[in-house]
Amino acid sequence: MDKFTHIDEKGNAIMVDVGEKAVTSRQAVASGRIRMSRECFDAVRSNDVKKGDVLGVARIAGIMGAKRTSDLIPLCHRLNLTFAGIEFELHPETYEIEAVCTVRCDGKTGVEMEALTGVNTALLTIYDMCKAIDKRMEIGSICLLRKTGGKSGDFCRTEGDEVER
Repeated sequence: MDKFTHIDEKGNAIMVDVGEKAVTSRQAVASGRIRMSRECFDAVRSNDVKKGDVLGVARIAGIMGAKRTSDLIPLCHRLNLTFAGIEFELHPETYEIEAVCTVRCDGKTGVEMEALTGVNTALLTIYDMCKAIDKRMEIGSICLLRKTGGKSGDFCRTEGDEVER
């Protein structure tokens, strides 16, 4: 098992010193889903939600979330992102909306947390804008799909990947 990098030899939480690391191009892609009622899904799809353009607002919120990750996650470094984007895929067979966040930077540390924060922020925004229609929405399946760059190398989640227990 790899050593935790955010804990010192005394067990204290620390911010990792990346001062000596090389600057490399880094990218991360994360996804997640929100499941809702048919009525809610149809309202989002037809852009008929009273609060406005749900997916447009959620896209901006996700980008903003990715950019503000270091303000939310205590030990994350502030990064100068070169790109942050959110795409949505509608799944009418399950009444789910999938959000995919892609983040890039040239830096000394990875952008996985930014991609994951972007996805969560986008999905929470969908919930907020639609809660008058459906308070039973469920957010889940949030995961890192792939990442490139950095010392640990590339990662790509494959179909059927599960957390080892």
